[in-house]
Amino acid sequence: MTLIPTKSLDELAEESRRTNGFVHGAVPVEIDPLTLVRAGAPLFEDAYYFATPNGDRIGGLGIAWRSVRSGPDRFTRLREDVVALAAPSAARFFLGYAFSPDGPDTEHWSGFGSAEAVLPQVTIVEHGRNRRLLVVAGPGREVTSILNVLRSLREPDVPRRPDFGDHVIESHPPVSDWCDGVAEAVAAIGGGSMRKVVLARSVVVRSSTPPDALDLVWHLEAAYPRCFPFAWRSGGATFLGASPELLLRVEGQAVWSNPLAGSAPRGEGEAEDRVLGSELLASLKDRTEHALVVEDIVARLRPLARRLDVPPEPELRRMASVQHLSTEIRAGLARRVHLLDLVEILHPTPAVGGTPRGAAEVFIEKMEGIDRAWYSGGIGWLDGAGDGAVALALRCGLVRGATAYVYAGAGIVGDSDPDAELAETRLKLRPMLELLTAT
Repeated sequence: MTLIPTKSLDELAEESRRTNGFVHGAVPVEIDPLTLVRAGAPLFEDAYYFATPNGDRIGGLGIAWRSVRSGPDRFTRLREDVVALAAPSAARFFLGYAFSPDGPDTEHWSGFGSAEAVLPQVTIVEHGRNRRLLVVAGPGREVTSILNVLRSLREPDVPRRPDFGDHVIESHPPVSDWCDGVAEAVAAIGGGSMRKVVLARSVVVRSSTPPDALDLVWHLEAAYPRCFPFAWRSGGATFLGASPELLLRVEGQAVWSNPLAGSAPRGEGEAEDRVLGSELLASLKDRTEHALVVEDIVARLRPLARRLDVPPEPELRRMASVQHLSTEIRAGLARRVHLLDLVEILHPTPAVGGTPRGAAEVFIEKMEGIDRAWYSGGIGWLDGAGDGAVALALRCGLVRGATAYVYAGAGIVGDSDPDAELAETRLKLRPMLELLTAT
């Protein structure tokens, strides 16, 4: 069955117009954004998807324009590129970036830069009950060839239960080495050089049958409706996940951030779930870890804000397999600030790095022994005016062929226990590993 009605494509051909060198057009459709991405990825190669718990979803195919920047000023330069482009007003850019300003440095992350903004050739934006299809041809190109490809798309099958055959699973660094690193972090914090540091680890899953990464996103979105499911396909690999944590949402002068820090498992039943949640709320270790993140974000937003709304106590945020301490921060800025400038100010928060920031980053570089790449960076979207949303790139992994690289981390404070922190990373690895090792 044809995915996009011929009538819609004909309307796009008739109504397309040229703006600042771009040929573009938009029409209302009823097509699911993730369905578009799953159907079109084999033909467009590059594909993108991002969704929010409130139902806003955006899917993109191909590249009409792309900017890649690295270094300490990467977000400033990326913002300058987006602003200078003067793209059509309906355009939506996908945004992705690595934890480190230098970007990924391992071969399996080939095709992923330090910080990227991409304007797709084809985008479906879903907001509320409305969905619009936008087609953009870059300078010197026409939309005809893009529309011809879209005419060939067919409705994909509903993904089946994953089965990727036999698996080999490796932990990087070895579990004992990672626990030793936690102990060293606790000692460093006790010595006064840091207050908190996040240590990450990676699990590599080698399967006998390659996973379909975009099918995995479909399963993650269905299983974790309170999260931010995402996918970024580039260079023959797909970075995907379902993040629980909003770094930023920007609408004009209004800004939202929702830091999560402090974790506990869900209970087997309602009574056990309540007990575990109460223990988390009462945990001095978890409350300290959470407060450090909130304090840092508030301190960085305060100089820009005319109003800050910060709840005095955290709440519980319950996901399918884990619950977190959560604080929803709302700010009214004194003037409009571009989303990328706010990312520059906030990244990395103590939720993924540590505090003080410089000391934590030095410790991470020394101790982790893995390439975080885009894990604990950010992923989301923005428009030409600088509004948009970015989630922290958590509960995620990179799929390249039959190999998946899955990541998780834990926030270490003065009274952290290595075994308990290891258990927390295992809890956070579960969403991806349950899909990749399903039998």
